[in-house]
Amino acid sequence: MAGLAALGVALPGLARSAPDRKPNFIIIFTDDQGYQDLGCFGSPKIDTPQIDKMAAEGMRFTSFYSVAAVCTPSRAGLLTGCYPPRVGNLPVLFPRNNKGLHPEETTIAEMLDKAGYATACVGKWHLGHLPEFLPTSQGFDHYYGIPYSNDMSVDPNMEFAEDTKWREGASRDDLKTRKNRVPLMRDRKVIEYPCDQTTLTRRYTHEALEFINRNKNKPFFLYLAHTMPHVPLFASPEFKGKSDRGLYGDVIEEIDWGTGRIIERLKELGIDDHTLVVYTSDNGPWLGKGKDGGSALPLRGGKFSTWEGGFREPTVMWWPGRIPSGAVCDEVAATIDLLPTLARLSGAGLPERAIDGKDIWPLMSGAKNARSPHKAFCYFKGRSLGAIRSGKWKLREGKLYNLETDIGEKNDVAKEHPEVAGRLKKMMAELHMEITGEARPPGAAGK
Repeated sequence: MAGLAALGVALPGLARSAPDRKPNFIIIFTDDQGYQDLGCFGSPKIDTPQIDKMAAEGMRFTSFYSVAAVCTPSRAGLLTGCYPPRVGNLPVLFPRNNKGLHPEETTIAEMLDKAGYATACVGKWHLGHLPEFLPTSQGFDHYYGIPYSNDMSVDPNMEFAEDTKWREGASRDDLKTRKNRVPLMRDRKVIEYPCDQTTLTRRYTHEALEFINRNKNKPFFLYLAHTMPHVPLFASPEFKGKSDRGLYGDVIEEIDWGTGRIIERLKELGIDDHTLVVYTSDNGPWLGKGKDGGSALPLRGGKFSTWEGGFREPTVMWWPGRIPSGAVCDEVAATIDLLPTLARLSGAGLPERAIDGKDIWPLMSGAKNARSPHKAFCYFKGRSLGAIRSGKWKLREGKLYNLETDIGEKNDVAKEHPEVAGRLKKMMAELHMEITGEARPPGAAGK
């Protein structure tokens, strides 16, 4: 398969990491990827040798959760360390919307920027496409990507660069706004419309590598949020038709290739032992898309649902010498835990506003007898708390499941364990009241 030279990325001189330097952080966040859709998580037809190797050299998290089963709120949770209702309860945003993540919320990027980090967002943003909500207004030095889902269109009022690349007959005077035709942006301006999505994963990888190259001698935070496997699906010619799982598999295998190039680059630069890489997804698979959707097996459900398949994500964490190799953690952890954990590792100060995430470094580092710091995990669907998990128990719509013995949520055991069901019901009401009662507003343009 094509190597780094094919990406046009020059190999800079090595930069061995200094022992006292703050660590680098890379979060790779895919879109609509199912729990089973990695080789190391049991996919029977999708080959992911690079991420499988990453897992062999690092740790698989088998009870790691996103905090929403759809795009926008899950991203708000990851970047702020909060359950979505606490930070504005944003719905899935469209080009017509004038809302976004409130600028007064503290993102991981803002937190790390104050600690001296270089920051970049590459890929799908989906927390508001208007200038005051874009990544460069939320702590990121640089942004390159599509501002929302790739099945949407374009806001005619967006700012276009003077040298915008116009494709498929579009022009500033004739935007031809249609579904699945989306803008590619750099910082705050559209640089290509409609975006050529067949090359998108490859271009994201190139952008990520360039950012790493430029910042090899100082601490950096890279948030690489892949646009796919959200539909419509696209793969470059090198990967199209390659997978036994069809186009969906082609997409995942190209993302795997890109992940491998990033790991390879860290090793070439001599900063692998100083860089934490986290691979996970924003929510479960879009099962209604059939062959163009993923698989959450052996979990039940997928995107949009509060079943495990909607929230539990295939997750791998890698940091040579710091995260034990070949390890598996089944303790409950979530995307909201990344902000406080990175705060600890970087020495950055936590946000002044209340957050819900917990420091999970003891789990990541394989500390003896480390346990989940969460007394409960909440499955929000909008402002509604649809389910709750505490330890091995999950309560959903009055039905109780033992996830330790019934990962597929097939057997309601509420009658056999009424005291557990009662305890979780009470806990659910208390947490719902606490989180929604402390809700902060979303951002609104012009306010």
